[in-house]
Amino acid sequence: MSATTAADWRQFREFSAVDLEQSFVLSWQVESASLLIDIDVLLTLEHPFYERPRASEKACIRPAIIEFPCCVALSAGDSAPGAVADIAEGIGHGAIKGLQRLVDGRYEIQGDFGTVLVSAERPLLKLRGP
Repeated sequence: MSATTAADWRQFREFSAVDLEQSFVLSWQVESASLLIDIDVLLTLEHPFYERPRASEKACIRPAIIEFPCCVALSAGDSAPGAVADIAEGIGHGAIKGLQRLVDGRYEIQGDFGTVLVSAERPLLKLRGP
């Protein structure tokens, strides 16, 4: 961990028994002041909803949402300052490379979509139905 990192995603109980680095962001949106990141998340054997992969699958991948409640600021790459919802709509999709809480309290998400900084409450991981 660098000096600017307070905690890595592996230290958040909400992300216990998942592998974010094997997960994929599908979309970003804002609803009722919460940033919602639609993802396909890899569940590990220890996760209570883990299911043995089907013959055509190599891992247990399930649809989920990472929710950042009370999102007050968002920046992505060279995005100009603006409404959080407008910035979220412009962020791409792709594999997640990391998520950490920085010393200043913001969250940093890195991936194929670049680096995204989020000022919000602690993230929640919510699995979606099939």
